[in-house]
Amino acid sequence: MIVAVWIPLLMPLLAVPAARRLARSLPPRAAAWLLTGCAVALAACTAAALGLLLAAGALRLPPVAALGHLSLPLLGGDPVVSVPAAGVAAVLLTACAFAVVHRTLRHHAELRTARLTTDAHRTSGDLCVLPDSAPDAYALPGRPGRVVVTAGMLRALPPDEREALFAHERAHLAGRHHLFLLTVALAAVCHPLLRSLRAHLAYALERWADESAASRVGDRRVTARAIGRAALAARPAAAAAHRPGTILAATAGPVPRRVAALLTPERAVDHPPVRAGLHGRRLVAAALLACVTLSASAALDAAADLHETVEVAQGEAAR
Repeated sequence: MIVAVWIPLLMPLLAVPAARRLARSLPPRAAAWLLTGCAVALAACTAAALGLLLAAGALRLPPVAALGHLSLPLLGGDPVVSVPAAGVAAVLLTACAFAVVHRTLRHHAELRTARLTTDAHRTSGDLCVLPDSAPDAYALPGRPGRVVVTAGMLRALPPDEREALFAHERAHLAGRHHLFLLTVALAAVCHPLLRSLRAHLAYALERWADESAASRVGDRRVTARAIGRAALAARPAAAAAHRPGTILAATAGPVPRRVAALLTPERAVDHPPVRAGLHGRRLVAAALLACVTLSASAALDAAADLHETVEVAQGEAAR
């Protein structure tokens, strides 16, 4: 167990770069699911490893061993190492739990504040126009979901580009993209290396919404112009006063890359492996799968080893 339990804590060093590289060669929807799933799997393995370290060290304590009717000499391991490691694991797990609760509550508080702001203004269907001169637009999830746009943004765009912008924000609502971001943010609490996945996920989600908007309006160039013009008009510092920090806006991310992708023929966007190299993509996918599988297997192996050790110690103590 001593060796296996550390593997899930170290595996993100290899898995995160592989996930980022693979995501760049996938269509946006697939990339978003890949990054989110990878983050959840690695975070779960990390939490399991910390829990096993905590359990292994706690069992070495005489009061805990007596409570479980365990024979201390048969538990194995060096208490000089396992007990302090258990203390560190306990601190980290407690910090992770508090951070997860704090982030979740903050997310809901920001959405509730934004909802109260929009409730003060008239809506037309799912569209809410704020009388703000600072150009901004974003998708506000909830029941019902709303597309929030300021008067300044409406003045900055012609009618056809407004429709493309609305379609982009409705794609965020339909895909529940805020939950992808929240999931990765919570996973990153368990392992700091997972934080670097957020920017890549945000880009994939924006590209997903861009492609959905282009399909909805039927014109990729109009959508590209809408995204570019909205980004040029927007002033992030001014918009931050009423837009929650936990949701995406049409002007977020590397806009030039998004515009360039929209100006690329649709067939080329749907089949990026041709550009990236199918063989290289398969190698990266195999490496990522191996990392996640090894991390999960190591956690299961460590758990099985600890369980077997406890059974032996209980059996010997019962004699």
